[in-house]
Amino acid sequence: MSNILTLPEITQRKQVAKSRLFAIEQIDLTFSNGEKREYERMQGYGRGAVLIVPMLDNETLLLVREYCAGTHTYELGFPKGLIDEGEIPEQAANRELKEEVGYGAKKLTHVHRVATAPAFFAASMEIFLAENLYVEKLLGDEPEELEIVVWKIADYQALLAQPDFNEARSIAALMLVKDLVNKTSK
Repeated sequence: MSNILTLPEITQRKQVAKSRLFAIEQIDLTFSNGEKREYERMQGYGRGAVLIVPMLDNETLLLVREYCAGTHTYELGFPKGLIDEGEIPEQAANRELKEEVGYGAKKLTHVHRVATAPAFFAASMEIFLAENLYVEKLLGDEPEELEIVVWKIADYQALLAQPDFNEARSIAALMLVKDLVNKTSK
């Protein structure tokens, strides 16, 4: 049995906070059953983001360890960044790869689009698999050099066990790419 959902009506909107990266908006909603609720949500100012899973060869992943202000820790994950004005996601993916890892990709495969906390945040991230890498370094906006970590995809369970590899988007990307690589190698 199919259940057709009706989006709630937004009866009022107002901005309650703003920074250089986000605005927090309060929305008053009326649901189709008459229930009324007040929600807050973050609105980003960007054009979306990309996350890249670079493969040095058919067996080897490249990751970065970088400072994360939200947790005040260094975290291991895949290179990622915002899509700049005038860029398409593939261009942003290749630029971020060059800035953060020092490689470009001759082949970029779109893997999946993921949402980041859609209950509170209107943001999505495009995940790409980067293959046929070549050396090319672009100057990025990182405040310090990122540590590049080489990892065999066959050892993905050991990667999942790393205490500093816990960002949900990187874990999702790893599992999606692992399945994609397994599928194409058969």
